Amino acid sequence: MKFIDEVHIVVSSGHGGPGAISFRREAMTPRGGPDGGDGGRGGDAIFKVDIGINSLMDYNPGKKYAAQAGVAGSSANSSGKGGESLVLKVPRGTLIKNEEGIILQDMALVEEFVVAKGGRGGKGNAFFKTSVNQAPEKAQPGEPGETLSLKLELKLLADVGIIGFPNAGKSTLISRISAAKPKIGDYPFTTLTPQLGVVRWGDEHSYIVADIPGLIEGASEGAGLGIQFLRHIERTEFFVHLIDISFADPPQVLHKYEQINHELQMYDEKNKDKDEFVPLSTRPQMVVFNKIDSVSAEDLEKIVKHFVQKTKLKPSVISAYTGLKIEDLKNEIGHRLFDKKSGSVE
Repeated sequence: MKFIDEVHIVVSSGHGGPGAISFRREAMTPRGGPDGGDGGRGGDAIFKVDIGINSLMDYNPGKKYAAQAGVAGSSANSSGKGGESLVLKVPRGTLIKNEEGIILQDMALVEEFVVAKGGRGGKGNAFFKTSVNQAPEKAQPGEPGETLSLKLELKLLADVGIIGFPNAGKSTLISRISAAKPKIGDYPFTTLTPQLGVVRWGDEHSYIVADIPGLIEGASEGAGLGIQFLRHIERTEFFVHLIDISFADPPQVLHKYEQINHELQMYDEKNKDKDEFVPLSTRPQMVVFNKIDSVSAEDLEKIVKHFVQKTKLKPSVISAYTGLKIEDLKNEIGHRLFDKKSGSVE
């Protein structure tokens, strides 16, 4: 499935229906009064969050999406039917922007957003009857709807973002801790689309994890999958920094850790002047060593010891492939999220 995270479309609300000019024509009533009904209101254009979709691929760039127009009024004081509203379903986290790039709504904050109201229906001639004008021959046209050129931009909404180089095991990990079934393979950029997984924790809690496509050196400049996917970790509360240690080289493990953090710093530098931007490099990280099934206990101890000496950080260790220590990791993430919210963690 192709992942689409940005698209330009044109959206229109419905035109209001015109009011009717009509006079009663009944037997035995030679001078029937005005009975033109009002036109129906045009349909609204509405964006609605749909948790079942995670991309904007259903939208065709440049296409015009329009709500129905209101129906014209008719005789016998019959009002026209209102036009059906246009409901545009988008993933949670979609930003609705106008032509100038101004954010009209962040769909992470609301379930529905009326981006354009339908035009009001016009009044029929019955409305204009007065004591001095018993037979008005005028009615209102319906008000026009609104037409907007919009940019839809998706930023995934997750509690935890899994970051790391290609083939660090991110897809395998998310498949272990959630019901997500991402594509998994032993070659660069297996993950071409961000994956979301819901992790159940305890009886009452759950959290959302995003598997972000692998970063490489130069990603902040557009290398590899580049900044297209760096933006998708802007919303996460903290990162699980997954590192493949199967090559059993302590300095190389440290180098990989530092490279990814350098890319985050470079991305921050490019975006520091944006409103409400929260730097990525300053967010909490859980460092997790993966593929411990591929190294000896002695080598694992050397890798961990070297990393702690250089960074003062104690990594968690797992094997996403075998499932070793996975439950411990799920619990550690859960405690970090929910104990913090309850105020019991510093």
